[in-house]
Amino acid sequence: MYSRLYSSKVLELDDSFVTPAHEYRDDVDFVPANKFVLWGHHFTAVAGAAPIVGPAIAVQWGWLPAFLWVVIGTIAFAGIHDMSALWASVKNEGKSIGTICTRFVGNKVGQLFMVVIFLVLLMVNGAFGVIIAKESVEHTTTIIPAWGAVAVALVMGQAIYRFKMKLVPVTVVAVIALYALVPLGVAFPVSLPESVFGLGQNAQWVVLLYIYAGIASVLPVWALLQPRDYVNGIQLFVGLILLYASIVIVHPNVSAPGIIPAITDNPGGWHMIIPVLFITVACGAISGFHGIVSSGTTSKQVDKMKDVRFVGYLGSMGEGSLALATIIACVAGVSLVNADLNIETWGDLYKGGVASFVSGGGALIYEGLGIPQEASATLLSLMVILFAATTMDAGIRLQRYIIQEWGDIYNIRFLRGKGVATIVAVATSFAISINGVSDGQVAIWPLFGATNQLLASLTLMVTAVILLKSKKFGGSLVVLVPMTFILVMSFWGALIKLGDYFQAENYLLTTLNAIVIVVTLLVVLSALKVISKILSDKKASA
Repeated sequence: MYSRLYSSKVLELDDSFVTPAHEYRDDVDFVPANKFVLWGHHFTAVAGAAPIVGPAIAVQWGWLPAFLWVVIGTIAFAGIHDMSALWASVKNEGKSIGTICTRFVGNKVGQLFMVVIFLVLLMVNGAFGVIIAKESVEHTTTIIPAWGAVAVALVMGQAIYRFKMKLVPVTVVAVIALYALVPLGVAFPVSLPESVFGLGQNAQWVVLLYIYAGIASVLPVWALLQPRDYVNGIQLFVGLILLYASIVIVHPNVSAPGIIPAITDNPGGWHMIIPVLFITVACGAISGFHGIVSSGTTSKQVDKMKDVRFVGYLGSMGEGSLALATIIACVAGVSLVNADLNIETWGDLYKGGVASFVSGGGALIYEGLGIPQEASATLLSLMVILFAATTMDAGIRLQRYIIQEWGDIYNIRFLRGKGVATIVAVATSFAISINGVSDGQVAIWPLFGATNQLLASLTLMVTAVILLKSKKFGGSLVVLVPMTFILVMSFWGALIKLGDYFQAENYLLTTLNAIVIVVTLLVVLSALKVISKILSDKKASA
């Protein structure tokens, strides 16, 4: 009801509007898509491993704060944010939210906005590259189904778009093929050599991942990205059904505490529930990365304007469901694995992260449905790898878009081409990932969370400016309220992490954090100046 009122009364979605997918159709980036296929692409592209990693870390404060933030954030924050960003891009030729900021707030401000977007993408790709590599090393049974999913998606894309086969039978065959690879993976685990040219297994996987991501980012979206994300969306629903069915059957005893006010024995001072909770659980409640995807790849594939609500709002609902399943797997499933876990040791759960979700969820599925625990853990680890990989696919492509836009803005010819822009995107993200192979992804996670949430608030701010300029003053409050809350929390969190990184002498992250803070301040002040002028003009004309 909430999303219906907002989409009809404020955004005024109308199918008579010609979407960019039709107006600029090139069958590479601009391609009209079935709304269910597009929902699958959008949902899995924005989800990635973040709604698993964030909540799995946040339960160190107990399950209640994370649970409440996911529920409230998904309904009142994430859904509105994602739908608004998608709507704004579709209404503006499928342009990125940074370019849209340039149009409505100012040229210099838009360019600064794009810096924040690029940094978020850099951190997303860098962190997820490490996560996938670690999962590939720790869960060797996932290698065959994870890479087999690429072949399944390639065949699916050809079947739907080249041979015009019907979606439902193709979907059924694709899902069966994907899950047929799971027992094959369990039977034949794959490990890389201990060392190749001085590179350990984690580093080798990072190299392979970026070679793949670079190739995937230049292929037409219908050939791999879209069908891969769609079938991964189906796979997610299967995983969620297994998890929630197991929870109902087992009805596990949640021995975890509801709230732990302070845990100081954590690296980087992760002991303040407010505001750090709101930058730890980003995806699953609200995420600026969603705005990048909405205005990057998704907006170029919207067939009809009313699909914006279905794809944007329901995409965030699906991600919220995954975040809740993660919380339950961590607080209930982990207790099945380790019955001796108590309040004193509960804060150590952050060290598990994804591992807590995989082991806890695997234990739940085994207890509830009798699926062997190794197979159950493989299914959940596969979910993590496939989601993180689809985010990398989209993330590298989106970085390439921004680099090409910079080539146009600053008249740098060699950056305009796909090849060079892709190489730059892959190289910069690879540098973050290869550094994280030894340092781990935990150090960069709160910085990613703070930057990501700041970007979400800026996206809502741009949407508010568009609505105010359209004289939709009442409707703008729907985005201004969540914008204000998340801006305060994320900026506060960024300042805390700036001090933490400086004290830890991590000058790379300190510098990145400082850049994010300064750029955000400049964008916010400029946007507030525009909003103030709009309201003054309204008052003068009244």
